Amino acid sequence: MDEKQRETLDQFRSEVNLAPAELERWLETDESKSVGQKDGGGESVGHASGRRIVKLLRRRQDDLTDDDFDHMRKVVGYIHRHIAQRPGGDVEDTAWRHSLMNWGHDPLK
Repeated sequence: MDEKQRETLDQFRSEVNLAPAELERWLETDESKSVGQKDGGGESVGHASGRRIVKLLRRRQDDLTDDDFDHMRKVVGYIHRHIAQRPGGDVEDTAWRHSLMNWGHDPLK
């Protein structure tokens, strides 16, 4: 693993604060399925990313591919951009939080 990949993995692990089982349970909820931009198949981009994040969290680091690192960078970028758009007030039951959770980050943790 080169230095850029190590940095990517560290950032990914820092930003994704849901454990694989937590994220899997979340992805099964109606709230998870109701947010985000839908692709042609009806699943949101974030929901599909969440399923991939679960696999990445469970994959041995020696088995990670360049494509995996690209997705990790995408996840970190999304989380950073979305956090910067935090709405005012209580965010517990908001589409903003639910969308972030699809990407593996619960801002209330």
